[in-house]
Amino acid sequence: MHKPVLIALQFLTRIPVALKDQPTEQEIGCSLAYYPLIGVLIGMILISLGWLLGGFSMPWISAAILLTVWVLLTGGLHLDGLSDSADAWVGGMGDHDKTLAIMKDPNCGPMGVIAIVLVMLLKITALHVLIQVDGWVTLLASIILARTMLVLLFLTTRYVRNIGLGACLSAYHPRRKCIAAVIVVLLCTIGFIQNGYVLVLAVLAMFLLLRYMMLERIGGTTGDTAGALVEFSEVIVLLAGAFLQ
Repeated sequence: MHKPVLIALQFLTRIPVALKDQPTEQEIGCSLAYYPLIGVLIGMILISLGWLLGGFSMPWISAAILLTVWVLLTGGLHLDGLSDSADAWVGGMGDHDKTLAIMKDPNCGPMGVIAIVLVMLLKITALHVLIQVDGWVTLLASIILARTMLVLLFLTTRYVRNIGLGACLSAYHPRRKCIAAVIVVLLCTIGFIQNGYVLVLAVLAMFLLLRYMMLERIGGTTGDTAGALVEFSEVIVLLAGAFLQ
């Protein structure tokens, strides 16, 4: 398999991946273009599980199991970013340096816990609705679109730290491939999903709002704010899909 694909799979999931050697910064950057593809894989795994759970007459239990597997499959990666961002936004009190400093603190504060609980509550409620109407395509769209927003974020927004995986993604991503990936995902969502344009508009509105907040507070993005973007993007697409049922 193409090495950047494996790098993306290793970073975005907890699926065991064996790389023959340490990836270079350029290879890490190239992996960004394949984030939506990893979203397809995550989505198909969850949809398959949903079908297996189809015999349950209690959609709340199915929703809880799906959400648990979803978190385990991704290792809670983006939830961690959401938690750190929530703590930093409240604790930073509008200050650029203080916000960045709080995001580097490994401890989870009360706002971080609240943010995770609220996001999980919204997700499980939306899943409960979608399971009852076999709205699996919305689940798939939420996962793919959220990772596509990550690609769009690194295409359009400065990474404010000088080290880390995010710095590699920002500096070495293949711009043309990333633009193509974003366009293909958005067009496919609109063209092949009923009311797909609503899902696209919803996720783009969320993207623009969060990007504006990032630029106003810290002048760009970090790995934590990128993770928060994924979580909020998944939630807004799931909710939009649930309301359309």
